[in-house]
Amino acid sequence: MKWRGRKGSANIEDRRGQRSTRAMRNPPGRSSGGRGARGGQFRMPRTKGGFVFLAIIVVGALALGVNPISLLNGSIPNSPANNSSTYQPQSNAEQDELVQFVSVVIKETEDMWGKIFADNSRRYDVPKVVLFSNKVRSACGAADASMGPFYCPADQKVYIDLSFYEQLRKQFGAPGDFAQAYVLAHEIGHHVQQLTGVLPEFNKARPRLSKIESNEWSVRVELQADCYAGVWAAYAGQEDLLERGDIAEALTAANSIGDDTLQKQMQGYAVPKTFKHGTSEQRKYWFERGYKEGNPAACDTFS
Repeated sequence: MKWRGRKGSANIEDRRGQRSTRAMRNPPGRSSGGRGARGGQFRMPRTKGGFVFLAIIVVGALALGVNPISLLNGSIPNSPANNSSTYQPQSNAEQDELVQFVSVVIKETEDMWGKIFADNSRRYDVPKVVLFSNKVRSACGAADASMGPFYCPADQKVYIDLSFYEQLRKQFGAPGDFAQAYVLAHEIGHHVQQLTGVLPEFNKARPRLSKIESNEWSVRVELQADCYAGVWAAYAGQEDLLERGDIAEALTAANSIGDDTLQKQMQGYAVPKTFKHGTSEQRKYWFERGYKEGNPAACDTFS
């Protein structure tokens, strides 16, 4: 990705080195111009539980707000390999470059979503992106680096420990800066859904769903966030930011974090009814669909 020399976001909150000791609370849904800047509209279908999602103008889709690589939120057991603290910290120079990279990617998402919202007579309230090390305190509770990046709807911030990118490369076999950008764009997609009101609606409805139904909707909303990441990739292409191999890097990352792939690695078999993020093939498909269409309206994972 051709990101060096580009303007970064002013909405980066650096908390690296701070400590958080507050106990975890029940998080409210914690969960990330050109061809990518066209709006769309469609209506959400009914669920088995009988409730109806909001019809949305602008991007018309859902996002649960769960981080993309949280290892299924406890649906598979933890192991030492899942803890990013097992990786050696990077040098200050490497960290500084990652901070700059994150800042540039976030600025590009701000530009794209800002235009999409403006084209639909809406205002895009940009999120803060919090950089932390080891542990962090959010409005959704305390978290540690092993959870991976996540979006907190209660304070509308994205949280990421930069050591996660080393884990992405070494444990998940997904190297490359565009694999890293894909993760950020996914989380920003969750923020977009918070602004459109769909994420609060989903969280309100979840108590009325069975566990299996909740998982099914979780898969759909996570795949939609993948599609939004693909829409941003299309925008990046229009801005001449893409290099050869970038899209392949994102697809490799999507493949590596599919529920079926992760469960087979951890326990030797997959249990589809416990999936919360989608299979590897589904995640690749929806990212690629967003990239090829360049239109958020194409990201209807519900119909």
